Order: sequence, then structure tokens, then C-alpha cells
Amino acid sequence: MSAPPSSRPLSASSSSSSSRRSLPAWLTHPLGWRSAPIPWTAALRGALSAGPLLALGLLTGHLSQAVLAGLGAMLAGVNDRPGTRRTGVVHIGLPAVGGALGLLCGGLLADADSRWTAVPALFAVGWLSGALSVTGPVWSAAAMQCLVTAAIGAGMPIPGPAWLKAVCYLGGAVWLLLLRFLLRAPRRVLRRGARREGEREAVAAVFDALADALLALGGPDAEPARRRLIAAQHRADESLRLMRLLPFPGRRGGSGSAQAHRVTERFAAATALCEAGIALLWEGRPLPRQVANAPRLLAVAVRADSAPGALASPVSDTVQRGAFDRALLAAAVTFDRTALREPPAPPMRPVPYEPTRPVRPVRSSRGSLNAGSARRALKELTGPGALRTLGRAFAPARRENALRVALCVAASAAVALSLHQTHWYWLPATAAFLVKPDLGPLFSRVVNRVAGTATGVLVFTVLTLAMAGLGGLWWLVAVVVAGGALIPVATRHFGFQTAVVTLLVLSFVYAVGDTEATAARLLDTALACGIVLLVGHLPHLTDPRVRVGHRFAVALRSTERYLRYVLDTPRTDPRTEPGTAPRTDPRTDPGSIPAAPRGGDAKGIALRYAAYRALSEARAAAETAAAELPGLHRAHRHDWLAVMARAERVVDAATVCAVRVEQGVPPPTATEARWVTGALAAMADALEGGRGTPMPTLPPVPKDCRSLRDVMTELHGIQSLTTVV
Repeated sequence: MSAPPSSRPLSASSSSSSSRRSLPAWLTHPLGWRSAPIPWTAALRGALSAGPLLALGLLTGHLSQAVLAGLGAMLAGVNDRPGTRRTGVVHIGLPAVGGALGLLCGGLLADADSRWTAVPALFAVGWLSGALSVTGPVWSAAAMQCLVTAAIGAGMPIPGPAWLKAVCYLGGAVWLLLLRFLLRAPRRVLRRGARREGEREAVAAVFDALADALLALGGPDAEPARRRLIAAQHRADESLRLMRLLPFPGRRGGSGSAQAHRVTERFAAATALCEAGIALLWEGRPLPRQVANAPRLLAVAVRADSAPGALASPVSDTVQRGAFDRALLAAAVTFDRTALREPPAPPMRPVPYEPTRPVRPVRSSRGSLNAGSARRALKELTGPGALRTLGRAFAPARRENALRVALCVAASAAVALSLHQTHWYWLPATAAFLVKPDLGPLFSRVVNRVAGTATGVLVFTVLTLAMAGLGGLWWLVAVVVAGGALIPVATRHFGFQTAVVTLLVLSFVYAVGDTEATAARLLDTALACGIVLLVGHLPHLTDPRVRVGHRFAVALRSTERYLRYVLDTPRTDPRTEPGTAPRTDPRTDPGSIPAAPRGGDAKGIALRYAAYRALSEARAAAETAAAELPGLHRAHRHDWLAVMARAERVVDAATVCAVRVEQGVPPPTATEARWVTGALAAMADALEGGRGTPMPTLPPVPKDCRSLRDVMTELHGIQSLTTVV
């Protein structure tokens, strides 16, 4: 999982900020602006992506092919987010393949010379796109590009066979990927604080986020810091999995494999430390600043490939603090063993925060996340269960989303075909961008789409009038270069992004001869917004219980699988190879190794990551639902942000349960474990079912296990919040 960066709206003053808070969320959301550093390297890639392709088309006379390649580079630039080069291959490459398939389908529709067959065809593509959008952010981007390019391929009269159009489009995306591989931020820019990239930086960011979370313990910033920590873990986990699954040529041996092994082992230490850190956040007791800053030293050591030196550890007066102490010691040993230095120094142990505290011997129950264990974890997450989830195209949430997208796009296509003989693609393409709920609240998208389109049309009209006396089309290259450079910055606000994309698309269609497109685009945008607002607020297509409840159901099911796996104690030590002699009783044989709890192995870590990744997607859906325009389902709306807070505490309590069991606390009884896991599954089924599904009868709260007691208490709270009176 990757998860999106936290954002907060900017305000001119404290008085304006307080007035915004008094206004409803659906009214203030269109003004929200994500603050983030300017991605200079991504801006350079954007400037060198579509502009040179358009210039090459002007030089060679293949302008239509250059426009399609520029379109592919432009949409690939929208997905060009911070991350490693391998994450760029997935986040840019998969949507580009979807866009090429959509352009191929649209081109075949255009070649069939049957205009009205595009309506049922776009309905089918819209249904598939809406169903896939529920799967995850990367699949959602791929589905959206497929739908948008299908409308463009069917409605934009560009000469050439359909397969050639798809190849040109894909070639533009590949060109941007090549620029991502070749262009890196200069060292002097990185030293000034610019965002670094690479697997090592992703792992270092986890330690930095953990230090921030520990410093926020017991304060109002603890929950946001915990969410940033989970997001950093997801980014690092995705980066390292792709590093193992997508090896670059020439990097299999020598220092490349040694570096990969070093980063992987250090991320394993970060995983154990973060799990113990979540237990500390659950406990809520502040730590001394020297202890909280210990992960910061580990982050510095990751970036320098060195040892961290002396680390301050907390007093182990609770199980949670004891778990963090042991994880910190294990991390120090791992860093010392994997550090690059000559000559080798003796292992460094954490320095106790109180010098009088004796140091106890520690035996860690975790193994490193090597390539084999990571592949097994990835296979677990993408196995038959995940494929069955992907294939449930008629589940309530998928069915509702698919029907809403399909109706909006098909209706927009029918209206566009009635109004235009050619170039009718704008209206259904605009509807495709607007109708997807994972892009933000509908009313906010409509407002920003109208404002952005009007701004883009106005700027392009002014440029056209100013450049009319120059002759030729070379001024379009400069416009495309400038617009491509603005795309990475424009992604922080939908209106700004719409204005930049409108400017680029108008430049492309002007280059292929559609010189009268500007005025018609405003009318098409207004019509698309009206259709999406009408269809998007139909009674049976807007129930937040279906759309948001599905996300919470996925999170609760993932938590149930993780908790069931943790509490299902293995009969043998998982570190024992098959075929070895049976293990003796550790109480009678001190040299034996007790069976390790299963929460810290590769499969347990993967299941916990899946739960937190689903939780982050549920938060995005809950925040979107909270900012939607009040409609017919207002009486059936729940406080999804309050449900979100309780769901986060459910997953945190499950993690704490695993930590406590690993530290030797007696596990709950089989009956209590069955009660809790059954309640998680029943609540997930009720939330997945949507409207009319009765709430389950939850079992009593366990009395002996504090963490499971917290799980059941929060489940009862979720039940009360989601019950329609």
C-alpha cells in the first residue's frame, strides 16, 4: 500500500480559518490546497515529456502520432508521484497500459463507422472501470485512463489504425518512464532538503516518522503522526517488494545485491520497531525526548550505511515498553552487523535511559524479511483470496460504483453525439473524470472542474490571439512544455490540475486542426457537470453506507485474518525446517527454542500491512463522504469519521494483542479469540451488505485480555454509529 500524503487547507489568517471551520465541509472542500515541497525533478521531467514529442511531430510531419504520444506522456505525468523508480514502473506503467487498451477499443469503435454503438460500448467500459476502481488506487488510475482514452479514441478523428494509436500513446508514457530513470535530483539540491527517492530513503523515512510519532505520544498530534507512520511503512514495503520482484539489469550481483540485503534487513528491524511503537501509542504515556529521538539516529544510519551509535531505550516497566526496548536492541544489533565500516566495531547496545537499570539478555523471535519470505508474503496477499475479491464485480459497492460510472459516461456520450458530429469526446471524458468517487467529493470536483476548464480555455484563447501573427504551430510546443512542467505541482488541487490539463489538451487538438474547440469545451463541461450531479445523486446510487461501508468491511476483514493468524499458535517453531526432529519442552530442556508467536513472521507482517492499508483507504472514503453535498440519503448518513476513529483503534488494539503475546503475556482463551474474530467478520459482512442489512448481535466483551476488550468495545461503538434509527 501506497497511501496519499496528508493535506491541510491554507488560510490567510486565523480569523478566516475559524470562519471556514464554521462552514459545512462540502462548501469549504473546493478551497482546500495540499501543501508540499515543489517537486523540481518531476517538473523537469514534465517539461521534457510531451513538448519534445510534439516538436518531433512537427519536424517529421507525423503530427497526429505525436499528439497521441504527448497525450500518453501528459496522463503519465499525472501519475508521476514521489517514490522509487520501481514504484514509478507500476504507478505509471499499469495506468498507461490501461489507457492504451482504452484507446485501442475507442479506435476500433471509430473505425466501425457506427456512431451510436459508442453509447453501449462506453457503458460497458464504464461498468468495468467503476468496478475496478474499488480495488485500489493503482487499479483505479488504470481504469480511469482506460475509460477516458476509450472516449477520446472513439470521438477524436485522428487518422491511422487503432493499433498504431495505442502504440503511440503507450510510447509517450514509456518516454516519461525513461526520463524518470535518467533524471535524478542533484546532490546539492538534496542537501537543501528536497525530497529524496530510492529504497534506502523510503526505509529512512519510516524511522523518521516513528520518531515523530513517539515525540507526539500523549498529545493531540499522536493520531496524525501514527497515520503518517503507517503511510511511510506502506511506501517502504511497496518499494522493497518491487525491488525484489523487479530487479534491474546489471544489478543482480556485487554491491547491488549487498545493498538490497542491507536495506531489507534494516527495514525488518524498522517493522519490528514500528509494531512496538504502535503499542506505545496505544498505551499513550509520553516518552523522554532522548528515547523518542532514538529512531532518528537509525534514520541517519540508514542514509549513511553506518551504525547508529548509542541509543537511549525506555525503562521496561510495562509490556509495551519492554517490547520497544527489545525491538530497539534488535535494531541496534542488526544495524551494527550490516553497517559499512572498516575495521568492524563491536556490537552496540542501547544505552538505558536510567543508568542503574540492568541490561537483560534478549532473544528476538523475528527473522529478517529476506527475498523468499517477502515473495511468500506477496503470494499470500495476491493469492486466490485476493483474486476472488477482485472478481466480485457484483458486490454491492462495486455494483453501485460501476452503475454510476457507466450511466454517467453513457448519458454524456449520448448527449455529445446529439450535439456534435465530430470531436464529441470531451463530454464523456469530462464525465469520467468527475464521476469517480475516489477522486474526492462530487460537488467539489464539479466546482473545480468548471473553474479549471474556464481558466484553461481563457488562457488558451489569450495565447491564441497573441500568437496569431507568428504563424505556424511552434508556439504550441512552448505551451506544452510549460504545461508539462506545471502538472506535478498542479496535482495538489483539482481545479489547478484541470486548468493545466485543459490547456494541454486544447494545444493538442489545435495542433491536429480543431481550431474552434475552445468555446464548445465550456458548454460540454457544463453539460457533463450537470449530468454527473444528476446521476451522482440518484437515490439508489448515492448511499454512503454502500460506498464507504465497503472500505470499512475490507479493513475489518483484514484485521480479522491478522488476529486469527496471531492467536492461532503454531504447534511447532516456524523457524524449524520441515523434516527436523520434534522440538523438546523448553521447561525441561533449557537449550531448546520455544515456538515463536506468529505475528512477527513474514505472513503476519503482510496481514498487518494489509489491514492498515485497507484502513487508509477507508479513511480516504470517509473523508470524501463527510464532504459530500447533502442529498436524499442525509437521514441515513452516519458519522463516518467517528467510525474511522474507532476502526483505527480496532486495528491498533489487534497489533497490541500480537505484541503482548510475543512478549510472553498469556494469550486469550480460544473461546474469547473465537468471539472476537467472529464479531469482526460479522460486522464486516453487515457493513458490506449496504442498506437494509441488519446489524449483527455482538458477543460480550472479554474481561481477561485488555487488547481484545478494546477491540470488542470499539466494535460495539461502530455498531451504534452505523445503526439507522
